[in-house]
Amino acid sequence: MSAGLKKSSSNGCEKSLTSEEQQSKINEIRRLVGPLPEKLAIYCSDAAIARYLRAQNWNVKKATKMLKETLKWRAEYKPEEIRWEEVAHEAETGKIYRSNYVDKHGRTVLVMRPSCQNSKSTKGQIRYLVYCMENAIVNLPPDQEQMVWLIDFNGFNMSHISVKLTRETAHVLQDHYPERLGVAILYNPPKFFEPFWTVVKPFLEAKTQNKVKFAYSDDLNTKKIVKDLFDMEKLESAFGGNDDSGFDVNKYAERMREDDKRIPAFWTRENPQSAAPQPAPTCSVDLSSVNLNSDFDASDNDKVDSSLSHVSDSEGLPPNKGVLVTEGSDNGSREVH
Repeated sequence: MSAGLKKSSSNGCEKSLTSEEQQSKINEIRRLVGPLPEKLAIYCSDAAIARYLRAQNWNVKKATKMLKETLKWRAEYKPEEIRWEEVAHEAETGKIYRSNYVDKHGRTVLVMRPSCQNSKSTKGQIRYLVYCMENAIVNLPPDQEQMVWLIDFNGFNMSHISVKLTRETAHVLQDHYPERLGVAILYNPPKFFEPFWTVVKPFLEAKTQNKVKFAYSDDLNTKKIVKDLFDMEKLESAFGGNDDSGFDVNKYAERMREDDKRIPAFWTRENPQSAAPQPAPTCSVDLSSVNLNSDFDASDNDKVDSSLSHVSDSEGLPPNKGVLVTEGSDNGSREVH
């Protein structure tokens, strides 16, 4: 396959590289990042680095900066150490949970119900969202990197929109979970959601916008989107499926506790250099000797802009990436990427 260019919504062209060229860029990022302690190296598999490259249209400088910022964040925030007991109170109403079914491609499904927001703590809501993202990733099959979001707008009203939480959520998901979303289905959003979508849509590139699908229970055309993705016998009745069992927080808690036990082994699997599963890190990572500074020339035209206008998607390799939705109550909304 020869290298070429594909049309891109952002700059008119999007790189399409041979596998050798892709590997060369992955290796270059490894060189730029430099040696890492084991607790950070496990997040730098070839597949992980490729996600950052795809998110930045295979621009090594941008992808390296983005990856370094994520490594700093992971070292400080320690998302892989969050456990169910810490966030269980945020989950009581079923505002976000991993479904017990997958889509027809085997992708993990996160269900979101903005009207079930039960917390006014931005910090708590973000931490629970991060926990859910980590859990969804742990439950992806080996041949998948993406997940699906199903957003149920039943009971949603204006009080569930918050710019503050939207911005914070966008920052975390856009910068630290690139290329993880396959599609987001907004199910039965109310009419008043349309103006909000009109406002935020320009911040998203065309490829990202295409990840967001609106579906309505009274519209045969959009219902087909759901039917094409899911086994209707397993899909919840809230989304037009035949499973009416509903969310049970006690049963869900059991699933999450079991998943928590698998996290250390999962991240070892992600790192082929590791010989055996290691316990979850319990101490701070010493960054004093690690080159995680994103010290690129600020005048460089390739400098990364962390604003919402750079939520992007790419066409190369497995398609994934962003979307924007809302979630929350008086103080809550959720922006997804």
